[in-house]
Amino acid sequence: MTPGEGRSAPPLETATPRQIVAELDRHVVGQAAAKRALAIALRNRWRRQQLPAEVADEIVPKNILMIGPTGVGKTELARRLAKLARAPFLKVEASKFTEVGYVGRDCESMIRDLAEIAAAMVRAEMREQVAPVAARHAEERLVALLVPQAPGYGPASTQGAEDLTATREKMRDKLRSGALDAREVEVDVEENVAPSLEMSGPQGIEEVGINLREMMPGLFSRRQRRKMPIAEARAVLEAEEIDKLIDRQQVSREARHRVEQTGIVFLDELDKVAGRERGGGGPDVSREGVQRDLLPIVEGTTVTTRQGPVRTDHILFVAAGAFHVARPSDLIPELQGRFPIRVELEALREEDLARILTEPENALTRQYTSLLGAEGVRLVFAPDSITEIARLAAEVNRGTENIGARRLATLLERLLEEVSFNAPEMQGVELVVDAAFVRRALADLVASQDLSRYVL
Repeated sequence: MTPGEGRSAPPLETATPRQIVAELDRHVVGQAAAKRALAIALRNRWRRQQLPAEVADEIVPKNILMIGPTGVGKTELARRLAKLARAPFLKVEASKFTEVGYVGRDCESMIRDLAEIAAAMVRAEMREQVAPVAARHAEERLVALLVPQAPGYGPASTQGAEDLTATREKMRDKLRSGALDAREVEVDVEENVAPSLEMSGPQGIEEVGINLREMMPGLFSRRQRRKMPIAEARAVLEAEEIDKLIDRQQVSREARHRVEQTGIVFLDELDKVAGRERGGGGPDVSREGVQRDLLPIVEGTTVTTRQGPVRTDHILFVAAGAFHVARPSDLIPELQGRFPIRVELEALREEDLARILTEPENALTRQYTSLLGAEGVRLVFAPDSITEIARLAAEVNRGTENIGARRLATLLERLLEEVSFNAPEMQGVELVVDAAFVRRALADLVASQDLSRYVL
């Protein structure tokens, strides 16, 4: 279904490109060109949804190719964009389709996986919507278990019906107060009685187990009576009631719609499947074959999924790669043309690494402060420690493989290893990490390239 057919779109943010960039700035340092390109792509989706269906259907997304070394924020930018848009998002490595021994998965599997992610999103939203009703139904089932209707009380027995109603009301009040949570009851629960039939393989084989379960649920499950506390029984019954209230067909319809209109696939390591010449032996056939398999999906095709047929015409594909050895021009021309927007991400400088340690909302220093705070340890990073950690990270990146901001996580883990181990015995202690502390812990490791290579 395309926009303009009278149905509401998934809950996309209506932020302007400037607002989107500002949101991305909260999580990723620098990379202004990439942020602008992603912001425009997201805003173009909103613009498209305002158009009549016949016009919107002709407007395809401008896929983006991000070029830059590892650890500079490519994946994080795409993931944050999808989170902002509340869109189904999947990261997949293009190189996975060429690994030796990696059998049974084709390029279309990424769309099937994306459809399952969308279905999970829809189910989660529907669960929230029906949870209050499910809770009431579960409560009624518990009351009926605790106060069953006595034999001989039927519609003709008015007094018996009134007594039963009064007793059940008292029991309901006790249930709501939690006074009966520890009391045990016997509940009929559904349990699997057969091993999983899911297996890797081509699409038809890959999904046979789950499809059979959906077509013939009684074959793979049975009702079994179990004794459990009321608190646990309530959760089990509520889950069952939620499943009854959720319309599976509606989940599938909405999942397909979200994938088709707002889905984002982040295709990492595209440079590793770029066709390269092999000493006069011609291009690497397997790598070129992956590109040709990717081409119809990026161009627009229909993929059969568990949620039904999904069109890929309007899915946004964001590809990325370092392109140190291969170049974008090494891709087959048809695939190059499907990624018209190219942005180059800058390698991180020392000052960028320092900003990454403190500025993003999920900065590593904040994470470690919170983690150790759970043990009652007050961890304080002095400003000169941030500068020193960034300097050492840049030095290790220069002397070994440059993994960008990921080096910071390695350094911090090593820096705070002793503190993390002893934290349970340090409750109430304030630990100030300054430049001298950093040098004592890391200077020797950084100075030795051999140690840096294997430890950091």
